[in-house]
Amino acid sequence: MPADPKTACPVCGRPAEPGSRPFCSPRCRSVDLGRWLGGTYAIPGSPARDDDEEAES
Repeated sequence: MPADPKTACPVCGRPAEPGSRPFCSPRCRSVDLGRWLGGTYAIPGSPARDDDEEAES
């Protein structure tokens, strides 16, 4: 299945390759994973509560 020509790699902007979609290469896939694991990316949400705070409530 060919990659959508309008789809760009989220890391470098080059066209995505079918074997690495949505990335253009295994390198960009690894860069993205490293950013998630390193905390560069985060999903917004409400602040986490500590167990101690819950016990006091």
